[in-house]
Amino acid sequence: MPKKRKNRGRKKGGKGREKIVQCDSCGALIPRSKAVKITRRRHIIDPQLEKELKSKGAIIPSYQITKYLCINCAIYQGIIKIRAKEERKKRMPLR
Repeated sequence: MPKKRKNRGRKKGGKGREKIVQCDSCGALIPRSKAVKITRRRHIIDPQLEKELKSKGAIIPSYQITKYLCINCAIYQGIIKIRAKEERKKRMPLR
């Protein structure tokens, strides 16, 4: 069979079996190395009030939301783009 990508669509290399994560969008079970990890910061209060409080010197806490998406959902949501055929197998120089 033809080889489409140098890394076979994964980041693990030759490490063996990996843990499975669930896609937060569609619920599919995928290997952790194949999933797209998205980390975003969320604030508890709305931006207008936050700007007012920060100008007065208040410290406003925020928290991180981490999502795992499968490749199909990440492409559908526009997080990653489909690369050209030549770029899929492109080898980067070591130095």
